[in-house]
Amino acid sequence: MRTTVIVVRNAVRLIFVVQLILGIILWTGTAPRLIDAHTGLGVLFVLGLWITCAAAAAARVPLGLVAAGAIWGIIVIALGMTQISLLRDSMHWIVQVTHLLVGMAAIALNERLAGQTLEQLPARN
Repeated sequence: MRTTVIVVRNAVRLIFVVQLILGIILWTGTAPRLIDAHTGLGVLFVLGLWITCAAAAAARVPLGLVAAGAIWGIIVIALGMTQISLLRDSMHWIVQVTHLLVGMAAIALNERLAGQTLEQLPARN
């Protein structure tokens, strides 16, 4: 399971960086056709978070942290899927900033969950 956690952690990190780049491109309006790619990677990002949550639960990481990660994944998807219809026009930047902050919190949760999971698992010799 240790290898799985490391691979998923690094995949989530990579997806996060790509999401940031795509988000900036979308925010500037230079390539709106990339929304589907951003959405698809967002789903993969949350799936990675949930896999980390499952591994953390199996490793007996505190349940509150595992639940926070699982619930936060739902929040990320819900906000990502509805943000276009929220606060349109000149106020939409508030939703965009919130979306960015929610994503940053998700990566932080994934890092914490993965770190605690790896601490709980026996080290390889």
